[in-house]
Amino acid sequence: QVQLVESGGGLVQPGGSLRLSCAASGRTASSIFMGWFRQAPGKEREFVARIHRSSATTYYADSVKGRFTISRDNAKNTVYLQMNSLKPEDTAVYYCIADQMGGVRYWGQGTQVTVSS
Repeated sequence: QVQLVESGGGLVQPGGSLRLSCAASGRTASSIFMGWFRQAPGKEREFVARIHRSSATTYYADSVKGRFTISRDNAKNTVYLQMNSLKPEDTAVYYCIADQMGGVRYWGQGTQVTVSS
């Protein structure tokens, strides 16, 4: 079992920045990838970014490339999402994920990000 707790969400103006954090506990050594999804009101949950446990490989959705940066600190069992140049369409609940061997995926409870003037 892996427990994921997100933090760092909030209200920000367009063009602003936020950094999300996701602290993992439990069987974190088995987490090959960690990452983020988001879900806007009335829309399906969508992939945002993920990072390999070596930090050597990262993937991003086209909609966030060049604006968002994912990173992880394995010593702290924490993954981060630095979000810059935020747009109103980035408004969503952001969920942390941990993917383990065997195809098991764990989800956090989510943190709200609202981009509005």
